[in-house]
Amino acid sequence: MGAEDTVIDYYESLRRAEPLHPYFAERDDVVKFGISERLAGYDAIADGLREQTRTTEDWTVESTALRVVERGDVARFSDDVAMAWTDLASGERRAFETRWSGTLERFDEEWSFTGMHVSVPREL
Repeated sequence: MGAEDTVIDYYESLRRAEPLHPYFAERDDVVKFGISERLAGYDAIADGLREQTRTTEDWTVESTALRVVERGDVARFSDDVAMAWTDLASGERRAFETRWSGTLERFDEEWSFTGMHVSVPREL
């Protein structure tokens, strides 16, 4: 599986409420920025993603501009993603037009995220 396939598979796993932390490299220097969070290190990312899965449901993830460039054992990606989910505590449906970018590295023929950034564009 290539880096692009890994990104697409991550989106599919998010839709299916499957574990997401295995997509990240098990290293202390890995970082994930979400819409309202910054998680640094594999353990923090794993805990944050488990909590996200536990407290949300009914995810939609619509990629519209995925670009992936591989150079040896390193890849970078960017995308525009419409996403939505239901918050289990409040029942509120949340939806955002987001921008994603990040890096992946290949370890033992498997691609893993070493950095991910998800943001919401702000109109000036």
